[in-house]
Amino acid sequence: MTSATLETLPEDRGRLFFLDVSGGRMVSVNAEGGDPVVLFTGNRRIPDGIVVDLDNRQIYWTEMGVPSRNDGSIVRSDLDGSDRRVIVREGGTFTPKQLAFDHKSRKLYWCDREGMRVMRANVDGSSLETLVQTGEGDTDRKDARRHCVGIAVDHERGHLYWTQKGAPDAGQGRIFRAGLELPRGETPDRRSDIEVLYEGLPEPIDLDLDLENRVLYWTDRGDPPAGNSVNRAPLDAPKGKRPAPQVLLTHLGEAIGLALDVPNDRMFFTDLAGNVYRANLDGSAVRPVLSVQGNLTGIAYASF
Repeated sequence: MTSATLETLPEDRGRLFFLDVSGGRMVSVNAEGGDPVVLFTGNRRIPDGIVVDLDNRQIYWTEMGVPSRNDGSIVRSDLDGSDRRVIVREGGTFTPKQLAFDHKSRKLYWCDREGMRVMRANVDGSSLETLVQTGEGDTDRKDARRHCVGIAVDHERGHLYWTQKGAPDAGQGRIFRAGLELPRGETPDRRSDIEVLYEGLPEPIDLDLDLENRVLYWTDRGDPPAGNSVNRAPLDAPKGKRPAPQVLLTHLGEAIGLALDVPNDRMFFTDLAGNVYRANLDGSAVRPVLSVQGNLTGIAYASF
């Protein structure tokens, strides 16, 4: 892949930023897959979740480390990949997965898979907190139903959404919602405000929100017809009246990353088979943006 630099590209273009585990790369391309910029290579700490802060021209990403060790971290760089800094030290989080950025509170939120928790911190890594704790210790850690993976934040309504994927293709996957703040007098492992929105899913992974139209989107790594897919469901349907999730498209190669571009009615998603795809928000007009890119995890979209 030939690299340009972000400084040589027009500033009015939307850009995709995605992570490749096999090459330890972060790459940025335009929405058509052109104008590639390789921001770094050789990262062997399993980069997974990524967000972009355009206001400050910075990128944040999670590094899983060795999943059997408590050595995950979160890193920040400038938009061109320079000035890399660890903001949540190794071991400050166990195995961080998808990352969300609340622009209004300027906080980072992420799911910690083997840590069995949902966490947040300020963008400089300070005020590290656990918001949800689903288990403790090695015995609980072996139970994939406790593994938190995907995350999304609705600042205006004060909600946090996350996935617990369960064992592969076991139909144990669930999507939860809770408040952004712990209820008074409660603890992360005993919260009265946690709500199960969907359960019995194949293996839900990453989340994103269309807050304008109040729709929840997610990827799922389970087998077809319902798995290895992109799905959506209404955010606000009351309990007992929620429709079944709508499967928008299937037969991805281990679906992982997801990023919405709501103003332009499109979404982008990745799979471990090395593909970046785009489609309309209703799942139509799906096509590859890039192929054979390694093993892809997180993806972010930024409109310059």
